[in-house]
Amino acid sequence: MMKKMIVVGTALFFSLASQAQEVGLQLYSLRNQFKEDVPKTLDLIESWGLTYLEGGGTYGMTMDTFKKELADRKLDVVSVGAGYDDLKAGEYDKIIANAKAFGAKYVMCAWISHEGNNFDIAKTKEATQVFNAAGKALKEAGLTLAYHAHGYEFRPYEDGTLFDYMAQNAEHFAFEMDVYWVQHGGEDPLALLNRYPDKFVLLHLKDMEKGTPKDNTGHADVETNVTLGTGEVDIAGVVKRAKELGIVEYMFIEDECSRVVEQVPQSLEFLKTLD
Repeated sequence: MMKKMIVVGTALFFSLASQAQEVGLQLYSLRNQFKEDVPKTLDLIESWGLTYLEGGGTYGMTMDTFKKELADRKLDVVSVGAGYDDLKAGEYDKIIANAKAFGAKYVMCAWISHEGNNFDIAKTKEATQVFNAAGKALKEAGLTLAYHAHGYEFRPYEDGTLFDYMAQNAEHFAFEMDVYWVQHGGEDPLALLNRYPDKFVLLHLKDMEKGTPKDNTGHADVETNVTLGTGEVDIAGVVKRAKELGIVEYMFIEDECSRVVEQVPQSLEFLKTLD
């Protein structure tokens, strides 16, 4: 079984690398496995043939020790997370230092701090200012800031949505599209990619169980994450369009459900079938 996964993953890597489009893994997918055994979990990622990672933490290890574990398996953290409150507070030195320690190119923020379900245009404008200021500082350090929308940004505003305001006023930051959360928030991921073809530099590939109830809270049952190509998100269409646009550099599989270890190899098999 392990040999099969190595062959499948490696074949996928070479196929997509030849098209200058890299498939990787968001390490949050394996958060529970990391709690049990960090080296064994990294072995698992290596066995899948994946090289590029999005993360930012060291799972209780020192930075030097964790980086050695990564290097031993030829794993490369190309994107790291940063908290909204740190960005808002101007903690740029800390954020830049963490990204540089990993050798990452991207810094992503996956949540805008807000209370309860109270996300509105005032908070959107605040966040846009925060991201523009932080993005400018990170850009000067050779890094790209990308905001990962979570669904509540697709609430109506004027002739569009709150996300439209943010995208149209993003001067110094880009976006990471999580296709699951875009769809869960009521937007069409492919249509959004077409509407802003120069804004998305990263993708989270995450499929949604058919019939999953939608809302714009940014919260959902993680067990509705299913193998790519088996749910209701047009994964094939998004991947195809992302390749055509050429601006999306990394597509990270993110699978938050309890079946992640079984589903990631199946998702890799699906991606391998795409032109």
